Amino acid sequence: MPSPFPGMNPYLENPELWSGVHGRLIIALADLLSPQLRPKYFVAVEERIYESTTNNDRILVGIPDVSVQKSQTSSNTNNLAVATPIIQPTSVTLPIPETVKERYLEVSRVETKEVITAIEILSPKNKRPGEGRIAYETKRQRIFRNSTHLIEIDLLRAGEPLPILETTIRSDYRVLVSRSECRPQGDLYAFNLRDIIPVFTLPLVLGDVEPLIDLQQIIHDIYDRASYDLVIDYHQEPVPTLSKENATWVDELLKKKELRNVD
Repeated sequence: MPSPFPGMNPYLENPELWSGVHGRLIIALADLLSPQLRPKYFVAVEERIYESTTNNDRILVGIPDVSVQKSQTSSNTNNLAVATPIIQPTSVTLPIPETVKERYLEVSRVETKEVITAIEILSPKNKRPGEGRIAYETKRQRIFRNSTHLIEIDLLRAGEPLPILETTIRSDYRVLVSRSECRPQGDLYAFNLRDIIPVFTLPLVLGDVEPLIDLQQIIHDIYDRASYDLVIDYHQEPVPTLSKENATWVDELLKKKELRNVD
């Protein structure tokens, strides 16, 4: 069943679904580009790994200053008195670190192994304060200082967009195409829930034919092949929530598609 939305499907942003959507997008992009770029370029799926804590800081559970070990010799404990503590403990949650893996794509020249273009699809951790945003912003700045092109795809309404100087630009979603030879200028495709996702080109070495990326068609194909219609309840509101205007538009659209009951 095809997606009922002309552009991005906001129900795919649900945290329970997004991880799978993100993984499928990465593979679908690689499968789309690889046949068009061979034999000169190779498309690789790479991983960025970092430690993250639940409270988004860098505090780790450390080694205790004092450890209590079981004695190797037997002792008589019958005469030991157990005192009742005056202060009772409070249950607390510790910031246990988790290992986070984020996938992205690199397009490299086969002859020289040089990375020509990096393609990033942002995750929720990239858009909120913490290790995920720090790790990605560090990589982003490193790319901006070298000759690698960057495509940055943001299909998440929640969180703080990655910085650009034109801070007055507001949109639900965005795609940034940053060509190394044009920096600090870049091409920002800012679009909203009701818009069709714009088509853009993959930047390569000057003079090479640059393939088009139809992200909208990829999203539709993934929705259909993965059967997301079986797990999405369109009678419920999407997560994250919509603005009042978008909620009204979504309600009318889903009723027209007979995916939501008419009042």
